[in-house]
Amino acid sequence: MASISLLDASVNFPIYGAGSASLKKTLASSVTGGRFGQDTGVRVVQALGNINLELKSGDRLGLIGHNGAGKSTLLRTLAGVYEPSSGEFSRTGTVASLIDPALGIEADATGVENIMLRGLVMGMSKRQVDDLTPGICEFSGLGDYVNMPVRTYSTGMLMRLAFAISTSIEADILLMDEWLSVGDAEFTEKAETRMKSVVAKSGILVLASHSLDLIAKECNRVIYLEHGRMVEPTEAQVEALEDARARARPASTTTV
Repeated sequence: MASISLLDASVNFPIYGAGSASLKKTLASSVTGGRFGQDTGVRVVQALGNINLELKSGDRLGLIGHNGAGKSTLLRTLAGVYEPSSGEFSRTGTVASLIDPALGIEADATGVENIMLRGLVMGMSKRQVDDLTPGICEFSGLGDYVNMPVRTYSTGMLMRLAFAISTSIEADILLMDEWLSVGDAEFTEKAETRMKSVVAKSGILVLASHSLDLIAKECNRVIYLEHGRMVEPTEAQVEALEDARARARPASTTTV
């Protein structure tokens, strides 16, 4: 059974050569949204601070916050990309990370070679990747281009390949930074159907988004982040989310 646990977890990034200039400090803070501290003489940015979170199968968690609030950092921590600097983190279940589907695509490798590379990185065996490759190629709709270097692809073709690979396996835990959009009109409909299927089959969904309507539609729990910390929502934020949930509910029908 899928589960995620964070207990007083913090993620700190050391900043070398930043000095003590207030301008540098202000600029870096505005970019990262984190907090600055001093640790053995090295300036650090606290990207996440004292996060407490327990998730189990059936949870659909929405992450709400401004740019730099820590949403993507939290997703990357849950994915295992970042290790907490302090606190405890445990996770049970396989993970599919759709934070940046095109991340790690090798431009000089062919589409088929990239399928193998990404599959191995995602924890699959070579045999599993071989079994999935024909379906991925067919879904991408790239035809003979799958045997050509990715550097020859258009942006839309690259996203189609990345999407097809990233959604090719079922996982217990699904991590998403905004709802995936491949930007190709003829590909959008089947991509949307695939995305809904992947979400439905996942045990836990963690979705970061600026769209309250999307959060209200897909999530049964929400947390608000500000400067890397979990905060209580304001009355205005609570009302806005309730309005979004009301819009997400199907309209009632009256029979005569």
